[in-house]
Amino acid sequence: MNRRRFLAAAGLAALGLAGCGPDGGAGRVRLASGEVGGFYEAFARKMAAAAAADGTIHIDVVTTAGSQDNLTMLAGGRVDAALTLADSVGRSDEQVLALGRVYENYLQMAVRKDSPIHAVADLRGLRLNWGAEGSGAALTGTRILRAAGLDPDSDVEIVHRPLRDSVSSVLSGEADALLWAGGVPTTLLEVPAHLRLIDLGDLAAPMRELFGPVYDRVDIPATAYPGAPAVRTIGVTNLLLASAAMADSTAAALVELLVYKADSLVPAEAAGTQFLDGRSLINTGTIPLHPGAASVYRRWHG
Repeated sequence: MNRRRFLAAAGLAALGLAGCGPDGGAGRVRLASGEVGGFYEAFARKMAAAAAADGTIHIDVVTTAGSQDNLTMLAGGRVDAALTLADSVGRSDEQVLALGRVYENYLQMAVRKDSPIHAVADLRGLRLNWGAEGSGAALTGTRILRAAGLDPDSDVEIVHRPLRDSVSSVLSGEADALLWAGGVPTTLLEVPAHLRLIDLGDLAAPMRELFGPVYDRVDIPATAYPGAPAVRTIGVTNLLLASAAMADSTAAALVELLVYKADSLVPAEAAGTQFLDGRSLINTGTIPLHPGAASVYRRWHG
């Protein structure tokens, strides 16, 4: 199905469902977020709070393992909207529509403070906690290893655990390093008290060359984790996606929150480093905007 026919079909589906909420308004949305203590979950709860205050829509926040899990749930109809990393969408065969580009996740590779590891190449032969099963970090992590010249199938031992468990395993010596995709600061990482971050900046260019333009080199300033040095890392765009069956009115209500309630949607993990920008909200790459979202952006931009 080409893009024009797909958007037309999405529009018809949305028109057929418009106004079907229990109060005749924009209705109820199940939003797939991420792990408790992570950026996605914090952002989703701020969205839900803003929606409750606005009174136009109700958002149920669904806790998940992360991006890949969210895409599976969205495709299966178990949620209506989902947050995901842009590179995870690129691996999915499902046709999805975007509501907007929201913030950017920072890849954070952490080791014990006294660890001899100072670069990804130092991980050869070691044990890694490479993001929870179903998370975006699990996918991006294997790409980081390949960009550094390591084979994730033979050069390292990879396990997948939620963030809290990953931190515990690194601190106990059960694992040598962990990878997390989230905002900064992520308090569960315990930087710099017990862990330190590895500089990943030199891998941004190889990542782009090998896997596409969704990767950027970004800075984690020293102020993000007071007492820790500034490091460079890799940023990946976050997208807020919707089912093609979502009503235009529902999509519009969600996007209006992004546009008009932006100041109330900044999680602590993004404070001082990121903010919602109307110019970047519409930059969803190859993922087409939902018709209801596009109508809001057209009205807003004039």
